[in-house]
Amino acid sequence: MEDAAGDHVEEHARAFEATDDKTKARARDRDKDKEKSPPGRVEKEPSHLDPSRWWFASAAFPMIAGTLGPVASAFSILALVQPWRQLFVDVSLPDEAPFIPDPGWLTAINAVQLFIAIGANLALLLNMTRRLRFSIAQPVTIVGWYISSICLVALTATASGPLVIEPADEYIWSQAFFYGIYSAILYFLVASLMTMTFMGAQMGRYPKDFMLTPSQRTLMLQTISFIMYLLLGALVFCNIESWGYLDAVYWAAVTLFTVGFGDIYPETILGRALLFPYALVGIISLGLVIGSIRSLVLERGKHRLDARMVEKKRRRLLRSLAMKGKDDILSPIREPPGFLSSPPSIGPGSSVTTGLTEFERRGEEFKLMRKIQHDAERRRRWYAMAISGSTWLVLWLLGAKIFQEFEGPYQQWDYFTAVYFAFVSLTTVGYGDVTPVSNAAKSFWVFWALLALPTTTILISNAGDTIVKGIRDTTDQIAMITILPGERGFRKDLKQVLRMLSFGRLFQEEIEEAPPGFLGDARRISDEEEDEEEDGGNDVEQVTEQDQNELEAEGLAGDTARANQARDAESVRSFIRPGPRRSVKSDDSTASLPRTEAARSTSAQLLRMTRAVSLPRQSLPPIPTTPAEYHLTLIEEIGRVTRHLKAHPPRKYTFQEWAWYLSLVGEDENDADRHHKAHAHRRGEKEKHTENRDGKWSWVGSRSPLMSSQEEAEWILDKLTIKLERELKRAVRGERRASVK
Repeated sequence: MEDAAGDHVEEHARAFEATDDKTKARARDRDKDKEKSPPGRVEKEPSHLDPSRWWFASAAFPMIAGTLGPVASAFSILALVQPWRQLFVDVSLPDEAPFIPDPGWLTAINAVQLFIAIGANLALLLNMTRRLRFSIAQPVTIVGWYISSICLVALTATASGPLVIEPADEYIWSQAFFYGIYSAILYFLVASLMTMTFMGAQMGRYPKDFMLTPSQRTLMLQTISFIMYLLLGALVFCNIESWGYLDAVYWAAVTLFTVGFGDIYPETILGRALLFPYALVGIISLGLVIGSIRSLVLERGKHRLDARMVEKKRRRLLRSLAMKGKDDILSPIREPPGFLSSPPSIGPGSSVTTGLTEFERRGEEFKLMRKIQHDAERRRRWYAMAISGSTWLVLWLLGAKIFQEFEGPYQQWDYFTAVYFAFVSLTTVGYGDVTPVSNAAKSFWVFWALLALPTTTILISNAGDTIVKGIRDTTDQIAMITILPGERGFRKDLKQVLRMLSFGRLFQEEIEEAPPGFLGDARRISDEEEDEEEDGGNDVEQVTEQDQNELEAEGLAGDTARANQARDAESVRSFIRPGPRRSVKSDDSTASLPRTEAARSTSAQLLRMTRAVSLPRQSLPPIPTTPAEYHLTLIEEIGRVTRHLKAHPPRKYTFQEWAWYLSLVGEDENDADRHHKAHAHRRGEKEKHTENRDGKWSWVGSRSPLMSSQEEAEWILDKLTIKLERELKRAVRGERRASVK
């Protein structure tokens, strides 16, 4: 207000410019810090370093609570719609027994706990939609659910104790009574889960907010909608068919779960007509729920388990290598040795024999990490299969025992009959020859079927990843050597089958065809080389030829340009399709040569060995030297990696491809100064990468790009995009400085 007349406009302008300059300087400092950060650095704490229990507490538990909380409230409603006792005299079936009214105070307390539970559900929903703070919503939700659980436990205990009418044999409990028990169990379960979530947030293990994705929220809404659809449909059909409401709920569950026992069915024309849209929409809704369960629990959950198992496997391997003294492959080769004064040993353990440069050592390190990933993924698949299979068996056999106890007084079921009924229900065969008639069994079937749905879905998917996958792969391999030969040729297919039948003991590496002979003379090549030759060679040749033709058409390709283009194309071909690597061996053929020729041959071998150790091997195409070409290369690679994002299963890159992309973002796999030896930290110890900012990393270390929570294509795309952005900003700043001058 003191400068309302504008007397100090120039001073304000200078102050604004100074502030703007400071802001730009801070932005430049941030950019420089980012540029100094290593490509393997993960900005946020990597998921594989967090114990799985905290991931469940932060993401899985809220999703489970948000799904089962409304189910518990639905069961509370079912516990309120009918009295809890029936007079079972002069009737043959529980459905025919008349109800005995409940005391008014029991109904009032039941209604109050339902109101409290609905309020707890709303608080959780508002918290998940970020309309209510975590610190307020969670205590309300937890306390509300615990109150509802305690009230229902007290009511059911009172009803089964002081309210029992003598003689007790003439009275039975209705379905509503058992729904009250199931509701109390679910309320206690979800309240306990949310308590652990709240404790983890208070301990600082994760932010005080739900880390739920839109897909997880969609699953919750789909489940709630499906339960409401089932209950409303039961209300409609019970009025049309003159059924009891809880019997209609049992019928709706049997119908929508496609079991179809046939013990209860619509008899009116209106009921049968309404069945068409009701069943069709309900089954489609159930399919959407199953699809969401599969995509979330299996697709997202398996990444988390994979990351944890890879981390544990990595630590065990590093400790094992260190204890056995075989961790030399993890040590960077910083200074290549000079010429040797004496002939080197040719033994298999000699480092000179292998002739490893730092680039090749990193390649071996990369292969080691790939093996860790492969073993961890296989273990995760069978681990998940064992857990889901065990859970399904417990649900089947324990559920059968409960059905036997419930139906024993009415139909004298033995355990085998109950096992048969439970299996027919789980597999949705539903013959209908054995069906429940008791109130306890009918209500328990609804509760049990809701638990069986996700369990069976997960089991089938895990079986597809393990048992079915093994059978399919075996069938494909047998077909390749019999009636459907593959593109690789008979010899390779046969070797692949023998390798599979021997559990990897035979032909651990692919063998390149080289006739004559049944199996032929062959040289061993790595999987990376074969994949690169088959997948990348033709594309590179086509791209380089197309680029050269375009340059010639535009008149920009002279003799020098064509020579450079040919050289670059050859470099790319050598990168995509490297030649075989031969180890130097002691050959007996030198003994038959004259002394001078043998000496000459030995000297040549020593020279090759020395060069292999002391000279770097250029196996990557050169990085463009001009800014325009470099920017164009980044754009082309970004487009290529973007197409890789669509690959399913996700694309995994070879070491040469990784080295190429890392070189584009400023990381040199030949530079040992950027690498360090990986060490296994103790359990509970913080990873060094949270404190060490020198940019050094290892392929088997915790900062490896292969340990990132992102897919490989996503990681590379992010780094290439960031690099291109920095380069363009640098170019813009350079142009601005030039224009000012």
